[in-house]
Amino acid sequence: MTAPFPHLLPRQSVPELQVPIVGGRTYDIRKETPAAFSLVLFYRGFHCPICRTQLKDLDAKIGEFESRGVSVVAISTDVEERAVMTSLDWQLPHLRIGYGLSLATAREWGLYISRSRGKTSLGIEEPDLFSEPALYLVRPDGTLYFGSVQTMPFARPHFSDILGAIDYVLKTDYPARGEVEATFEPAEAK
Repeated sequence: MTAPFPHLLPRQSVPELQVPIVGGRTYDIRKETPAAFSLVLFYRGFHCPICRTQLKDLDAKIGEFESRGVSVVAISTDVEERAVMTSLDWQLPHLRIGYGLSLATAREWGLYISRSRGKTSLGIEEPDLFSEPALYLVRPDGTLYFGSVQTMPFARPHFSDILGAIDYVLKTDYPARGEVEATFEPAEAK
């Protein structure tokens, strides 16, 4: 039997997260100082055509997130060369691209890991191992507010929906949900 799969709970502190950023800086979630949230997008890597579409959309909406007090980063397990190609080839001038996420840290963040299946439809070889997509909103105090973790590259959250949700959350002070960790018998789940 394998060890239980880690998952993050809303209202609890998120794990450490420090990765280099294309351009020579370092992203450290503990040093982020957004007014509302840090949006951490984990993407599959340079090989993924769906990631390309998603990151281009995110790059186009950076200003909308920043105007709401949200800092944004996109992170993968890619090596530096592939991360630079992601930034340049995909034309992402506004988006911070983090790279070199270790598989151990990916697991701490509850990400699913996949093995290479060769070349993608873009004709780019997948790395031997890489993480699948996830999106997290983290409060300035380092606690999880929202999480969406996927086992597949398909059907990702739309950033226009995330922006609308952030507007509602900020307007109504809506609390983080899904924080209950205990398991319940069916009779207790009323």
